[in-house]
Amino acid sequence: MNEPTNQNPSLKDGDENTSEPGTAPPVEPVMPDADPDALRAEVRRLRDENAATRQRAKRADSLAARLVTAHAAATGRLADPDDLPYDPALLDEDGLPDPERVTAAVDDLLNRKPHLASRTPRGDISQGVQPDDGEVDLAGLLRVGAG
Repeated sequence: MNEPTNQNPSLKDGDENTSEPGTAPPVEPVMPDADPDALRAEVRRLRDENAATRQRAKRADSLAARLVTAHAAATGRLADPDDLPYDPALLDEDGLPDPERVTAAVDDLLNRKPHLASRTPRGDISQGVQPDDGEVDLAGLLRVGAG
């Protein structure tokens, strides 16, 4: 049998209870015959609330992008970590950058655009201060230069 699944007797057929536990109850709609000043005040309050929510979301996105850039810089594989575009998919369920996803994104970016790789030399490049053995072996220097 098709019985209505509506467990809340105050809801009419077709209405759904979309509020989750711990959230504010839905705002009661203002009736059209209400005071116009009250309507304006309510609209202004809702717009201000939405503007504040948008600002918080922008701030959270900005901070998340900075964290992703910091993780990309920590890999040391990009000349400029800002070259990695921010993608919300790089975040885990807590909203923090997932190191594995960031590393995979850096790998993908470098496969597509190898010119963005860091050009910092690694290891001994035979420059700078060299240990002094005390003796100069001219024949040894000639052999190294000839080989």
